[in-house]
Amino acid sequence: MNINSFPARAGNAARAFINNNRGATIAERVESLNVLDVAEAARILAKMPEERAVHILDRPELRNAHAILEVMGNADASRLLHGMSNDRVADVLLEMDVDTRARLFATFDEHARQAIQGLMGYPPRTAGGIMTTEFVSVMASWTIAQTLDHIRQVERSRETVYAIYVLDDETNVLLHVVTLRRLITGEPDACILTVAQKGTPVTAPPLMKQEDVARLIRRHDLLALPVVDDKGHMLGIVTVDDVIDTMIADTTEDAQKFGGMEALGQPYMKISFGGMIRKRAGWLAALFLGEMLTASAMQHFEGELEKAVVLTLFIPLIMSSGGNSGSQATSLIIRALALGELKLSDWWRVALRELPTGIVLGAILGLVGFTRIVAWQSLGLFDYGPHWQLVGLTVFAALIGIVTFGSLAGSMLPFILQKLRLDPASASAPFVATLVDVTGLVIYFSVALLILSGTML
Repeated sequence: MNINSFPARAGNAARAFINNNRGATIAERVESLNVLDVAEAARILAKMPEERAVHILDRPELRNAHAILEVMGNADASRLLHGMSNDRVADVLLEMDVDTRARLFATFDEHARQAIQGLMGYPPRTAGGIMTTEFVSVMASWTIAQTLDHIRQVERSRETVYAIYVLDDETNVLLHVVTLRRLITGEPDACILTVAQKGTPVTAPPLMKQEDVARLIRRHDLLALPVVDDKGHMLGIVTVDDVIDTMIADTTEDAQKFGGMEALGQPYMKISFGGMIRKRAGWLAALFLGEMLTASAMQHFEGELEKAVVLTLFIPLIMSSGGNSGSQATSLIIRALALGELKLSDWWRVALRELPTGIVLGAILGLVGFTRIVAWQSLGLFDYGPHWQLVGLTVFAALIGIVTFGSLAGSMLPFILQKLRLDPASASAPFVATLVDVTGLVIYFSVALLILSGTML
C-alpha cells in the first residue's frame, strides 16, 4: 500500500506520520482505508500512547472508528473508549453491531453508562443528540481559587473549559455562567459569583432542533450552549464545533438532494456501487416518469405543431426558462426556511412577492426573445414566415406566463412539503424543473392558440 494513502504497513514511517501530524489529518487518512488496512490501523492505534490514540478516535472525521474498535482486542477497545468523550462514545457504539456494543458498553461504570445511554436515547439533529455531558460545573458557594484547582484536576476529561457553569448548592439548578477569561481576572479568595455573567444564562432544551441551537450560538456569540431539563438542571453542553460538524453534514445532504437524489450518508469514494445505484436510481426514475408527461403534452398539441413547425424551435428556450426560474425560487425559499427567516405562515407573503417578480423576470426574458426573433428576421439569418411578428409576440407572452408560474410553483413547493412534514430540500431543482416543463408546454401552446389562431393555426 502506498505510504501517501496511509503508512499503515510502513513501520517507522507510520509512527513518524502519526507523531508529526494533527489528529484531524490522521483521522481523515485512516477514514480512506479498506477493510484489511483497518485491521492494521487498529493494531497501530492499540500500541500508541493512549492519549494520542484517543485524540484520533475522538475526531468526527474518523467515520470508521467503530470498525477499527470492532477488530481491536476487547481490552484495548474498552481502554480507548473509556478515554473518549461520552458523546463520541455514544455515536461510535450506535454504529457497532449489537453484540459488540453490549460487550463494550458493559465495561463502563454505572455513572458513565447512564450518561452514554442518555445520549444514545435523544433523537438525532437535536440539542440532546449532539451535546456532550463532559463540562465543568461548580457550586455557587465556591471561591475562584477552588474553581481554578478543580479545573486543573478535570480539564483533560472535559470537552471545553472556556465556560464554567455555576450551580445552586441545594437544587443543582444552573444559575450563572463564568467565562474562563473572567475567572482568571478575579481575586482568588472572592466568590465565584463575583465574576459570573449577569442575567439568566442562555440555554436550550434537549429536544431543540440543531438549526435553532446554531442560531442561539450565533446570536449570543457563544463557544458552548448549556442544555437543561425542564427544571433547569444541566444535562450537557453543545459546543460550537459540534454545531459546525452537524451543519456541514446537513449541508452535504441538502446539496445532494438538490441534485435530485437521496443523500449518500457516506463519503463519495466509500459508498458501494450498489449503494450508489440505489441512491440515484429511484429519484432518476421518478424524474423520468415526470418528463414523460412532457411527451404527452406535446402529443396533445401535435396538430398545432404540424401547422406551425416554427413553434418547436422555441420549446427548449421555453422549458429551460421556466425550470430556471422555479429552481431559483426554490433555492431561495428553502434557504430562508432553514435559517428561520420564513415560517410556514408566511407562504402568502412569499406568493405576493414572487408574483410580480415572476412577471417582471418573464417580461425581461420575453423582451430578449422577441428582440432575437426581430434581429434574426431583419438580418436574414432565419425566416420565421409571414407572421413572424405574431411568433415573436407568442414567445414574449408565453415567457411571462411560464416564468411567473415557475417562480410561484418553485416558491410554494417547499411550503407544501413542510406542511406535509417532508424535507423541503426534496423540492430539488430537477423536481421543480420537471414540474415546470410540463406546465410550461401547456402554457406555451395555449398562448400560441390564442395569438396565432386564424393565421398560422
